[in-house]
Amino acid sequence: MSQYQDILANATQLPINDRLRLIDDLASSVPDDHPPRLSPEWLAEIDRRSNEIDAGTAETENWSTIRARLFGKHGVGDAG
Repeated sequence: MSQYQDILANATQLPINDRLRLIDDLASSVPDDHPPRLSPEWLAEIDRRSNEIDAGTAETENWSTIRARLFGKHGVGDAG
């Protein structure tokens, strides 16, 4: 078994909160000049949405509205 497979096998045995924390820590350790590779489907979706915004046909919301909705949904007070 490779070192990667050993680590993955051990990581999958962690409690869910520790696995989520590990995901965040690993993602934070990736340098900015090495963005994740996106699937062709995600790239097409990004292009579609970007084109809608450029054309003025997308419905947008300001950040404060989105933030309030998300905080309310997850029972978080003002984290500002």
